[in-house]
Amino acid sequence: MNAKEIKIFNEEEINEWIRNTGSEWSFDGKWIRKTYKTHSWKSTLMVVNAIGHLAELAWHHPDLVVSYAFVEVKLMNHAKKGITQLDFDLAKKIDEFILWNPVEEGLSLEGTPDDPRFAYVKRKK
Repeated sequence: MNAKEIKIFNEEEINEWIRNTGSEWSFDGKWIRKTYKTHSWKSTLMVVNAIGHLAELAWHHPDLVVSYAFVEVKLMNHAKKGITQLDFDLAKKIDEFILWNPVEEGLSLEGTPDDPRFAYVKRKK
């Protein structure tokens, strides 16, 4: 829907973005991708719905691989057949949203417990 000219990034620029963000996104030659590990099917569905919400707001839609305890997100601009700023921006927003932990911000919100009955997204410790 965006009428602006959209740049397609080359492999070196894509890998530089990945290095500079310190994220766990990777580039496979076609997609930037990341896998979010979850604790259960319920958590997986919540992650899928959250990503769907963000993608719809951005009007930029990822491919998802969905399983019991993970969601793999694959981003590429389908119309341009390459990686664009739209992919980088959506990847960043997905990370911010899915990996948000109120405890790290010193908020009064507790965040989900590690108890397997209530755990949500698996985070690196």
